[in-house]
Amino acid sequence: MTLVTLEQIYEARERLRGITTHTRLFPVDGAFVKPESFQPIGSFKLRGAYNKIASLVEAERPAGIITHSSGNHAQGVAYSAKQLGLPAVIIMPNNAPPIKVEATRSYGAEIVFLDPATERREIVTQRIMDQRPGWVLVHPFNDPQIIAGQGTIGLEIFEDFPDVEQVIVPIGGGGIISGVATAIKSLKPTVKVIGVEPELAADAQQSVREGHVVEWAATDTNRTIADGVRTVSIGPLNYEHISAYVDKIVTVSEAEIRAAVRRLALQGKLVIEPSGAIPFAVWQAHRDELPVQQNTVLVLSGGNIDPKLLAEIVS
Repeated sequence: MTLVTLEQIYEARERLRGITTHTRLFPVDGAFVKPESFQPIGSFKLRGAYNKIASLVEAERPAGIITHSSGNHAQGVAYSAKQLGLPAVIIMPNNAPPIKVEATRSYGAEIVFLDPATERREIVTQRIMDQRPGWVLVHPFNDPQIIAGQGTIGLEIFEDFPDVEQVIVPIGGGGIISGVATAIKSLKPTVKVIGVEPELAADAQQSVREGHVVEWAATDTNRTIADGVRTVSIGPLNYEHISAYVDKIVTVSEAEIRAAVRRLALQGKLVIEPSGAIPFAVWQAHRDELPVQQNTVLVLSGGNIDPKLLAEIVS
C-alpha cells in the first residue's frame, strides 16, 4: 500500500489557498494548541474534503458527491461541494449532534439518516450510489487525498514552530493523524507523534497492538461523548501510516475529556468539542507518560459542540 508523500501534502496546500485558514498556535498550560475550530466550518475536516473534491474536479468532474459522516466531515464535504458547484448527499447517524446536522444542511447538502446500531453506513452509502450514476464517494479518512489535505496541518506546525519536539493528535478514522504524522516525520523525523482516542473507542490502539485493523461495535464506540471519533475502525491506509509514523497511542477517560473541554473554555478561552479536546486531556491527565514534556503542540481538531452540552460541561 503506497503511503502519501510530502509532495502530495504541498500540492494539497496549493489547492487549499484561499479556502482554509492557517490556524495559529496559542500557548496554554505549558504547551501550544492549534485550534482547527477557527476553520470556516469549525473543523480540520475542510482541508481533506476540499482537497479531495477539487482533485476530482481537476481530473473529471463528477455528477455529484456522496459521503458518510457523524458531522464534521459532512460539513467539510457539503461546504466544498457548494464552493465547487456540485450536489452532495451525506449519510449521517441519527444520533449526530443537531448543531452538525443543521450546519451540513445549511451548505445545501441532502441528508440521509441511518441507525448506527442496526445499519452499516457503507452499505447505505453503496445503495444510494447505485441509484446515482456518476456520483463519487469521498471517504472520511481512508483516502490519500484526504490524508494529504489533513497533512497541511503538519506543514503549518513546522513552519510556525521549527523547534517542535512532540505533536499530539486525535484519532477517529485516522485521517488527521495519518496526514500530520506524514508531514511532521518527513520534515523532522525526531519529533514524537502521539495519537489519542477515548478509552471507549480505542480501536486504533488495539489495532496497533495486535498488528492489524480491529473493528469495534458501534454500540461500544457510541458510548463516548467524543462523537467525532466514534468510528468503528481506522482505515487500512490509515493503519499503514500510523504503523509507519506514529510513536505511541494513548487513551483518555470520559471524565478527562470533559475536564479538558471545561479547562479549554475557562482557561484557554477556546470552545472545543470533546473530540478536539482529547489531546489536551492527555496533556492534563497523562503528561508524565509522554515521551516529551516540552515543545509540544496539541492539535484541537474542531469546535462544533452542542451549546447545551457545552453549558453542562462548563457548569
